[in-house]
Amino acid sequence: MSATTERAPSTLPWVAGMAAGIAAWAGLYSLLVPFSNWLVSLLPVDRQSQLGEAIAFFFYDVPKMLLLLTLVVFAMGVVRSFFSPERTRAMLAGKHEGIGNAMAASLGIVTPFCSCSAVPLFIGFVSAGVPLGVTFSFLIAAPMVNEVALGLLFVLLGWQVALTYLAFGLAIAIVAGWVIGKLKLEGWLEPWVLKIHAGAVDLPEATTTWPDRIRAGLDAVREIVGRVWYWIIAGIAAGALIHGYAPEELLASIMGKDAWWSVPAAVLIGIPMYSNAAGIIPVVEALLGKGAALGTVLAFMMSVIALSLPEMIILRKVLSVKLIAVFVAVVGSGILAVGFLFNLLFA
Repeated sequence: MSATTERAPSTLPWVAGMAAGIAAWAGLYSLLVPFSNWLVSLLPVDRQSQLGEAIAFFFYDVPKMLLLLTLVVFAMGVVRSFFSPERTRAMLAGKHEGIGNAMAASLGIVTPFCSCSAVPLFIGFVSAGVPLGVTFSFLIAAPMVNEVALGLLFVLLGWQVALTYLAFGLAIAIVAGWVIGKLKLEGWLEPWVLKIHAGAVDLPEATTTWPDRIRAGLDAVREIVGRVWYWIIAGIAAGALIHGYAPEELLASIMGKDAWWSVPAAVLIGIPMYSNAAGIIPVVEALLGKGAALGTVLAFMMSVIALSLPEMIILRKVLSVKLIAVFVAVVGSGILAVGFLFNLLFA
């Protein structure tokens, strides 16, 4: 009897355990909203108040982010047991310039994650050896252009705005990732991420069994989640405070149609904030109703969901300050261009 046949009986318990774990994960994820509402109800705080909104946001996003991080890192650990970093890089980047960026950005469109939710996927991509520029294309597109944002824009502002936003958002993700890739800044990753990215971490052979692959996923969770969980909590805490107390009237007062400086000002105001597409688009509608310019408001929206301060706090665990600065500069330039163009097209 071969060694493979002898190991076969031990595979079923591992696969069954993995299936049970995924089912438990899904059950916990489905309880996030009632759980966060229940926790807030225990406190002597009005749920509709600014403090109540901030607390509810924190109680919901912390377990959501930790659950997403655990699932994605586990999945990437299992995937790495099938493919070497070199093969994964070849699959995503392809042989033609920009194809990998376009593929990654397109994948980001169909993943309805906020910016901080995309960070676990960024870590997983980098740990699998995906080129840095391609990974950034995904990181930008995932929060900024997704079906939630496009659907709400279509309903609230019409198909022309939604389609134009899709085109510009996708272009920013592809071009910004391509530019970052061309700059060859892999050396600006944090040392522990660079070690994984360079393939210095041992990966299971292609002939390994499913128990080996599941163990690889669990090892990845212990290594990566153990390094970033407190950055997740710190980032969401900052986002929750801003989410509950952002002065909407003040934002509207500086986003008028006449001031040329309103677009860069809106981007600067949006960066410290944090929300997902579903959360920020109602604010966009309210700002437009108060007379704010469309391009200015969309630039604000893009900066909130693609360049948020909590995201930068989380990314600091895997990127150097210099690389974060390049990321902000490249993406910010694209967002400014979109803001000015929208103001011209929809004046």
